[in-house]
Amino acid sequence: MRRAVCPGSYDPVTLGHVDVLVRAARLYDEVVVAVLHNPAKQGTFTVEQRIGFIERSLPDEIRGRVRVEAFAGRLLVDVCRDVGAEAIVKGLRSAADFAYELPMALMNRHLTGVETVFLPGAQEFEHVSSSLVKEVARFGGDVSGLVPDEVRDAIVALRPNP
Repeated sequence: MRRAVCPGSYDPVTLGHVDVLVRAARLYDEVVVAVLHNPAKQGTFTVEQRIGFIERSLPDEIRGRVRVEAFAGRLLVDVCRDVGAEAIVKGLRSAADFAYELPMALMNRHLTGVETVFLPGAQEFEHVSSSLVKEVARFGGDVSGLVPDEVRDAIVALRPNP
């Protein structure tokens, strides 16, 4: 069985993330979505909420081949080893993402031989990041079409009342 890990904080999941997960599921028999949690950072959503958002945003066609799990306090290559993954899949929106991700990919390969597969993001989500979506929503902007509807509603509910 060919297995890959798609790591990230997913705080929150965006439609760009979902696009990468769908495409990764077409390439691998199983995709493990590794929701990484840094206990030193306060996330907008709990790890449990993030996992639920991801699971409910997956199209039916890939649900049986994608599992979502939380990981904290470990190297990504250790997660890959533990789940039996041969690859890490990362979505790239721009050259800046590539410049950021390449050294990590090289280090992961150096440490354990695990390869990183870069998938170019869909053009319509090139400008979308979790942090930007949260900022836009916080100030009253419409993030419809950038995140799953459930996530949009949860972000809007966090907005302070005027």
